[in-house]
Amino acid sequence: MNAPQNIRTPLLELDLLKTLVAIAETGNFSAAAEVVFRTPSAVSMQVKRIEQLLGRPVFNRDSRSVTLTDDGEILLVHARRLLALNQQIVAKFITPEISGVVRLGAIDHATEQFLPGALRRFAETHPGITVDVMVENSALQEKMILQNELDIAITTVCQKTAQETGAEILYWEKLVWAGLKGGIAAEQTPLPISVWEEGCIWRKVALEGLEKQQRDYRITFKSAHIAGQKAGLMADLAIAPLPASSCEGNIVALDASFDLPELPNYALGLLVSKNATPPITAVANHIRAMFADV
Repeated sequence: MNAPQNIRTPLLELDLLKTLVAIAETGNFSAAAEVVFRTPSAVSMQVKRIEQLLGRPVFNRDSRSVTLTDDGEILLVHARRLLALNQQIVAKFITPEISGVVRLGAIDHATEQFLPGALRRFAETHPGITVDVMVENSALQEKMILQNELDIAITTVCQKTAQETGAEILYWEKLVWAGLKGGIAAEQTPLPISVWEEGCIWRKVALEGLEKQQRDYRITFKSAHIAGQKAGLMADLAIAPLPASSCEGNIVALDASFDLPELPNYALGLLVSKNATPPITAVANHIRAMFADV
């Protein structure tokens, strides 16, 4: 009887898996190359190496996009698990053992636009800290910080309110009038407006501008969340003051031809509990670092 042959199972290096995840999340080799700090050609070579090791393709490529094959989708799930496990193992040895629960409040724009990736990366580097997120308006968050019901809050502020509340400015952004691409809501009289609740900075500056113009308007669509406001815009029921970064797809910034009042910049502000524990400080510092790169 012949002795069984020793079949050597190939090893997929973590760097290869990290590149695979980056391509899957960014949708192309060039953007992934920036994430993993390599050249696009080096990324292509890494993909080729993965496919040689597995003996099958993991990406479908054409001139415009890169998508995962069925085998690539399976590999992606395992790649994320292995990278997360590696991060947890390393964190046990090279980072202080910090644990606890941090209560984080944020306006929905910050939750939609900035937090998902940041919280995922934080969980990888600080597995012992649990972050509980509450999406709420700025005024309520400010009260909850004072009452010790929140540890950290990300709110909308202007220069004046930042000084009044002691908020640290994280990020300035242009506020614009937004509407449906090719829509007619901005041509109507009275002008149909979609805004947040009383006390919202976006609402305040938008309505003050219209009143200064002596523009006839009516609030036809009310929502405390951007998703709701966008629904009103997509139905061409109203226009709304929104951050420029929220204008995408069929929701566009309205141009000067509509003679709408100029809107100021607004900022995202950071409030941190005065009784900050090490876990709270770790989350706050991570948020500061994230916005430093925006």
